[in-house]
Amino acid sequence: MLSLPAAAAVAVFGTLYGAAASVFLGAPLTLLSSLLVYSGALQFAMVALLGAGATTLPLLLTAVVLNLRHLVLGAALRSRFESGPRRRALLAFFLVDETFGFAIAAGNAARPGAVGAATERTLLVSGLTLYAAWLVGTLVGVLGGVLAAAEGLAGALFPVLFIGLAALATRRRSHVVRALAAAGLTAAVAVLLPDLRMIAPVVAGVLVALPGGDW
Repeated sequence: MLSLPAAAAVAVFGTLYGAAASVFLGAPLTLLSSLLVYSGALQFAMVALLGAGATTLPLLLTAVVLNLRHLVLGAALRSRFESGPRRRALLAFFLVDETFGFAIAAGNAARPGAVGAATERTLLVSGLTLYAAWLVGTLVGVLGGVLAAAEGLAGALFPVLFIGLAALATRRRSHVVRALAAAGLTAAVAVLLPDLRMIAPVVAGVLVALPGGDW
């Protein structure tokens, strides 16, 4: 299943969130937030704002701004869906950047007439997989003792994860090879040269974007 590598990365970030959020929210609220919210970007932003002493209004405004992108993601998927409003509302809960990428890729690869079913099924399956990984990661983080190790691993996995999602959306073999090369280069720099971790995706992107034939 293509979502399993992404689930491993999501579990690492869930661990980071659980460890960081439990300091401000306590264990029960931290676990409840992952159970109900399922938005890593928003949850990490919430922790940062709480750490800075933010009040309710900045938290709400941040939630609105960060989730505006879901209007675009939802609009892109809506034309592919064949189910009714209730099922679409259920699937919307699992719409995050990673599951969107998996669903679009599955729809593109499906045969004519099966695009809607493939898109919806992939969104649901990948959504459940990543949701479970996020909950498990949060629980591990709340239990503590792994924050330092997980932080280093997350720094390496984050750019690789999104490069991998880009590879899923490509249709030419040469583009897939370039994306995988970028992911490998980024991971190697992140692990072997951690001080250069922030610029690794930029360097990898430039190298794989150099002119070359398509095949």
